[in-house]
Amino acid sequence: MDKDVCKNFYAINNSIPHKLDNKGNYQFILNQNILNAYCTSNKCSSNHEKINAGCLYLFDAFFENSSVFESVAKGNINVFEYIMIWLSEMLNQIETKENESLQFLYSIYINNDNYKKSIASFTKYKDYKELIDKTNMMKMNIKDISKLYDAFITLCMMHYEFDDKSPNCKKYLEGANKFVGQYKKLKGDSSITDKSSYDQLLSTLLNDYNNFINKCNSVNCTNLPSLQSIEKAENYILSSKQSSEDALSSSSTANKLFIVLSIFGAIAIFLGISYKYSLFGFRKRAQKQYLREKLKNIKKRMNH
Repeated sequence: MDKDVCKNFYAINNSIPHKLDNKGNYQFILNQNILNAYCTSNKCSSNHEKINAGCLYLFDAFFENSSVFESVAKGNINVFEYIMIWLSEMLNQIETKENESLQFLYSIYINNDNYKKSIASFTKYKDYKELIDKTNMMKMNIKDISKLYDAFITLCMMHYEFDDKSPNCKKYLEGANKFVGQYKKLKGDSSITDKSSYDQLLSTLLNDYNNFINKCNSVNCTNLPSLQSIEKAENYILSSKQSSEDALSSSSTANKLFIVLSIFGAIAIFLGISYKYSLFGFRKRAQKQYLREKLKNIKKRMNH
């Protein structure tokens, strides 16, 4: 992420704002002719057509021109993921059953010739459609991914406004604090249904934030909060909690085992004592029987 990347996203946001009008429709505010050219008869009527036009505009802005691709998109390999965040946010504003995933837009618009434009100077994917297909993001949950939009825009603004010639450390710190708050909230969201795609995009934003910190450090703006240290602290707390739970579990198991062994020991001792006393009683009875027999024999001799 850098100034040139974010410039294109600000251009599309100014041309087609991500908020609906009072009739529930998107409106082209700027660049109407450019965006309408992506639609049949040069006129985008429905919300889906307008969103698709914006999506194609972004693909063309980054991938169509070889010079732009070499200078911007090639060095920002996550541009496609940014487009998916924008696309999810735009679709999420529309209240329809089809908008649970990007698959609906794919089947109607992306799966046609408009997305079969060659990607300039890039051999890994031959066209836009293959790039979309190979990244396997069309089944992402729109509501989940759209939650990343505000953090993405905050971070994009930070990169866009960064000036290494005349740095504004206070402004960068304000933006960083805002993003960190958004990131922590997103990271702790337990309502996410598709964690794999969500975490992948969240990781991309984290990397872009770390890159921003590096840029700030290069101009002696060194007091920005580090999300890596925050995540390490959270992982340490989780690890400590797990260790404590494991220790308690082990202690509980040991206590239970001690109780069981104690019971068996008590039973064994009890049985040993019982046996000892029963054996002692048996010996006493045997001795009494022997004495009685002895007395009988003496009496018999005396009678004779």
